[in-house]
Amino acid sequence: MQPNRPQDLVRTTLQLIALGALMLSSFWIVRPFLVALTWAVMIAVSTWPLLLHAQAWLGGRRSLAVAVMTIALLLVLLVPFYFGLTAIVENARQIADWSKSLGTVVLPQPPAWLAGVPAIGSRLAERWQHLAATSPEEVSARLSPFARGIVLWFVSQVGSLGLLLVQFLLTVIVVAILYSNGETVAQAADRFARRLAGTQGENAVHLAARAIRAVALGVIVTAVLQTMLAGIALALAGVPFATILTALIFMLAVAQVGPGPVLLPATIWVYARNGAVWGTALLVWSIVCGTFDNFLRPFLIKRGADLPLLLIFAGVIGGLIAFGVIGLFIGPVVLAVAYTLLVDWVSEGGPHERQAPPLSVR
Repeated sequence: MQPNRPQDLVRTTLQLIALGALMLSSFWIVRPFLVALTWAVMIAVSTWPLLLHAQAWLGGRRSLAVAVMTIALLLVLLVPFYFGLTAIVENARQIADWSKSLGTVVLPQPPAWLAGVPAIGSRLAERWQHLAATSPEEVSARLSPFARGIVLWFVSQVGSLGLLLVQFLLTVIVVAILYSNGETVAQAADRFARRLAGTQGENAVHLAARAIRAVALGVIVTAVLQTMLAGIALALAGVPFATILTALIFMLAVAQVGPGPVLLPATIWVYARNGAVWGTALLVWSIVCGTFDNFLRPFLIKRGADLPLLLIFAGVIGGLIAFGVIGLFIGPVVLAVAYTLLVDWVSEGGPHERQAPPLSVR
């Protein structure tokens, strides 16, 4: 057996190299579809209970339930995309006129009530007075670089709208396939996890699904409710570009920033334009929109998965910073699985340690 060891080592090394090359090639081939595939898995796992309810309402017919869910998903993805693009196109002329009028803009003096706002009123009034005292040329010189940067960013984003639309459609197609064969895919994932790590691997897959649903239920639903309430308030108050601002509020709410950065300037604008009554009403509504998520989000997350809220929030924020929007789901899933495996590993020796006899002291 001794002379065969070098040959076995060479054969094993070549097998590992071939297997690694095959895996790398497969990853390289499916790389353009990874984003759409990941989003499709997250959406399918999050909305699977809705599919089952729809199937029950439709007499147990899976095909009709898949069609209904797919059409609903298309509306959810494409309707905001259409309205946002329409709002930008319709207001493009006004945005261009505003950019041209930067050289002649003259800021009025701050309203008297601004200095009376607690904590920040005096500093805002002082800063406003400083800006009002500057000449239009200086204001234009300060604002032009920001406007130029925004225009360049917008042009770069418009160039990728076609690719974004293709990703949307590809995601919907994959979601429809997962809806149709969800049980088969779930069994395959369980078998793979069981083969990889035994019972703990299968439990990790189920925990990942619960974490995805918890984030979708807590973060996304809360962001949608915040966006709806804030958008209605902006429309009723007559704030310009309400559609674009509403889309921005949704992105900020998903990013755990909240609607405050949009609602605060809108409230100041309403105070200056429509008076104290409308301004105070929007201020109260803004406080409600910016604070009710502190109660709703933890409640919804706890219903989705019995995990520490700090773990979920750390995963949401860290995943968002590390991976972008899709990190909202990837971050909590990774932390939840790691946390559960760590707890299981630490608790394995607990009973044995308690059964050990105490040390005798002589």
